[in-house]
Amino acid sequence: MSTEALARDAAPPEDPGYAMAAGELVAGLTVRPAGRTSASPYETGRVVSLAPWLPQHAERIRFLLAGQRPDGGWGGPEGYALVPTLSAVEGLLAALERDAPVGWSRDGVRNAVGRALRLLYDPAAGPATYPVPDLPAADLIVPALVERIADRLAEPPAALAEWRAVGPPPLPAGMDSQRLDRVRLLARSGRPMPPKLLHALEVLGPAARRLPTVTPTGSGAVGASPAATAAWLGGLDGSPPASVDYLRRAIVDHGGPVPCATPITVFERSWVLATLARVGVPLSVPAGILAELRAALGPDGAATGPGLPTDADTTAVTLYALARLGRPVDPGCLAGYDTGEHFCTWQGENGASVTTNAHVLEALGRQLGDGGPRAAAVVRRLTGWLLDRQQADGRWSDRWHASPYYATCCAVLALRDHGGPWARPAVERAVGWVLDSQQPDGSWGRWAGTAEETAYGLLVLLAGRPSPSLDAAVAAAAGRLSVLDGERDCPPLWHDKDLYHPGQIVRAAVIAARKAAGDRLRGGAHTPTDPWSALLE
Repeated sequence: MSTEALARDAAPPEDPGYAMAAGELVAGLTVRPAGRTSASPYETGRVVSLAPWLPQHAERIRFLLAGQRPDGGWGGPEGYALVPTLSAVEGLLAALERDAPVGWSRDGVRNAVGRALRLLYDPAAGPATYPVPDLPAADLIVPALVERIADRLAEPPAALAEWRAVGPPPLPAGMDSQRLDRVRLLARSGRPMPPKLLHALEVLGPAARRLPTVTPTGSGAVGASPAATAAWLGGLDGSPPASVDYLRRAIVDHGGPVPCATPITVFERSWVLATLARVGVPLSVPAGILAELRAALGPDGAATGPGLPTDADTTAVTLYALARLGRPVDPGCLAGYDTGEHFCTWQGENGASVTTNAHVLEALGRQLGDGGPRAAAVVRRLTGWLLDRQQADGRWSDRWHASPYYATCCAVLALRDHGGPWARPAVERAVGWVLDSQQPDGSWGRWAGTAEETAYGLLVLLAGRPSPSLDAAVAAAAGRLSVLDGERDCPPLWHDKDLYHPGQIVRAAVIAARKAAGDRLRGGAHTPTDPWSALLE
């Protein structure tokens, strides 16, 4: 079949419901303002261990049992299994020690723990044998849980007697407890905890209980984390009602298990609106949502949600979304994140994020006309920084997502729209990598084809110069994405304390990719404006 015929057959009708789907998505932002994200094996394991007094305790245990992989682990492939598997094992061992098996099977839990321990201690194939993914607080969480498991195995249940006093599970190469020890010293010193540490306060164990230097938010949350909040409470007696209510809401929203972070209001709303507006999806956004996004931008920018520190990533996407929707805000709140070379996600960040800097480039690019020569110089510097971090094969990778397709998509869209003419070769190299890595069924994925990664791959292709091979790949991807979108089965790929899936954000990416591909296949390709070209030549 010719490329023209393939494109014609794959092209959707003029308006195949993208506006309606986007409208439903935007309306949903007000139905659950805390945001929607997947339940977390790591966080749920912590709540099983730390707060057995919460309602639906049995449901959380059953969630862990149902989510165990055939090899005995939990979570994603390779090193992504380490954090959730350690948490699930420690939580289930705690349940075996103290809880009556009401609503769950003691034998089932013992069998699950035994299988998981065999994996954790496997010197050849255990998750500790892989490089540690760049997950927040992993260097604190892993040593803390390894210690707790060793303590519980000092006198394990009779059916697990073979594991008595085996010592701690192995740590990954290069990891130790030195940073955890420093955090423990800080907690004992009486000095305030840095906001970014509150999200993983549970690593302190019993020392987190009512730590006087920690103050929950008005909603009762500590660090926007059920695990951190449960650790700070330490028990039900005398617990502040707001914090208990926060945990109960997190449980209700997920039917027993809990997510890694809640609320994620600003994060979800800004990413959804920015993604849809970028490709020209007609949007009718409630004035209240726009006002709340504007109010979230303080002198230091915006945070994902209450209890988390402000960060350049959320700030940039919020600024970009508001500008796209005709409510531009002075981007001066980003200045505090400028290191002189790139933009840090937050002050004191270890490492740097490609996607954060791509989003900052977009936020500044939308307002170039008001920024003057200084803004143009910052954009020139950011463009160069992103170009320097492109890998030899054309991709980018990032610390906030497991898939290089997300990072590559963010970088390509920012460079295409605001990077100027000298960014064009890098965009074309990225398009080439995406073309070369497309799977035979038209999809993309790090481990297997997914709707999310296929949406990112498709958006990258649409940034390339049209050619017969690219047009055929777009048509194949659009057809496959329509099937994957119908299945609505995406694995978690986003980085928090373990991998998670922000459903509304991913749905927006899929809608945007299908809409943009439809425009291309019908011959009405979207041509982005490039306000930097004249200034940067």
